[in-house]
Amino acid sequence: MRSVVLASTSPYRMQLMRQLGIPFHMAPPLYREHIDQEIAPELLVKHLAFHKARSLAEKYPEALILGADQVFTDPRGRIHGKPGDFAEATAQLREMAGKTHTFYTGVSIFDALSGESATDCDTYAVTLRRLSTEQIRNYLEREKPFDCAGSFKIEGLGISLMESLAGNDYTTLIGLPLIKVVDFLARFGVNVLG
Repeated sequence: MRSVVLASTSPYRMQLMRQLGIPFHMAPPLYREHIDQEIAPELLVKHLAFHKARSLAEKYPEALILGADQVFTDPRGRIHGKPGDFAEATAQLREMAGKTHTFYTGVSIFDALSGESATDCDTYAVTLRRLSTEQIRNYLEREKPFDCAGSFKIEGLGISLMESLAGNDYTTLIGLPLIKVVDFLARFGVNVLG
């Protein structure tokens, strides 16, 4: 089986990859991500995912390298990423409460051996409940989702913030659309089910 490298340091993406039951290695991408408000979000995450995957090609010259990136847009179309700290997470959740937001997750596989790649984007819509300042503070103190786009962990207590969710693959919301990953791996000869 081909060597698979996940170009990420995300514990959430690592957990998702483990669900597939195939051996893989994780390594931090050698590409600095930058959110450009002038680029459509689906193009932005595809670009970032591809460059994260490709950035490790010299280090892993015979591997299949997976890259991923996620942003979300508010109702005005402005692109947001990870909050980074309590204050920014509070501002994100305050702005998101009672509204619908679209999450864009780009995924790319780069074959370092052949130079071929496959890249795509999946979306997921999230509508948050109306939240009080106290509810936002309590949530952030309990779960500390400062490394998550949208300032919540849907796989944890973040579900309590939700009014509704809509999409084809819930793993898109966590940061790695596994349905697309399985398809991409199969294209490059790695069949998850043998």
